[in-house]
Amino acid sequence: MRSRLRAAGTLAALAAIAVLISGCSSPDDWSRPHAKPSPVGTLGHGFVDPTAPPTPEATITPRPGSWDGVHPSPGYRVVLLTAGDDPQTKTLVTAVTEWAEQERVSLKTVQAARPDQFIPSITQAMDLAPDLIISAGNDLIDPLAQVTPNHLDQQFLVVGAELAEPTANVTAADWAGASFRGEGLGMSSTYDPASFTPERTAAAVRAGVASVLNGLTGIVIWLN
Repeated sequence: MRSRLRAAGTLAALAAIAVLISGCSSPDDWSRPHAKPSPVGTLGHGFVDPTAPPTPEATITPRPGSWDGVHPSPGYRVVLLTAGDDPQTKTLVTAVTEWAEQERVSLKTVQAARPDQFIPSITQAMDLAPDLIISAGNDLIDPLAQVTPNHLDQQFLVVGAELAEPTANVTAADWAGASFRGEGLGMSSTYDPASFTPERTAAAVRAGVASVLNGLTGIVIWLN
């Protein structure tokens, strides 16, 4: 009886999440196969030392703007996975949606409203089979730490936070004031809600996507 109740609860959570999936920023309905994404343009000088690629879980501090020349190829499919209605998360969500519009990315949004929806929302996002899942909201960090090591074929980008021990498929972009790591760990810098500015969050999205597109994954991109 308990197992049936748990299953019913999971199905209810999934159903609630599914209602929150938004439409795309392009006519792509994701029902057909598409070409493997690739970067359009190249990383600028100072993003990373090409002779010494970062090691897994390394932190890099790229030169500001060194990611500006990189754009996703046409047909890039992204799921914005989000939880929380605090101002910081809302700013991150705006940064992702504005980037998607500017780059003509095909975007869908999966929003988790309650803790019991956090892990099912990650499953829902992966079931859409996007090229990239971008996570916004500290509430998702611990659930992502549980799920992502078991799905190494799916790329994730965490903006405004980071996983304590990311696998090769999880890249993070954050800065001083936005380094929540979950798992009861302390911040690697003092948390500062005022640091979540539109300019900084937009830069984090672009730098993070540029890194993923160039195969520099499983690292932390630290913005000055």
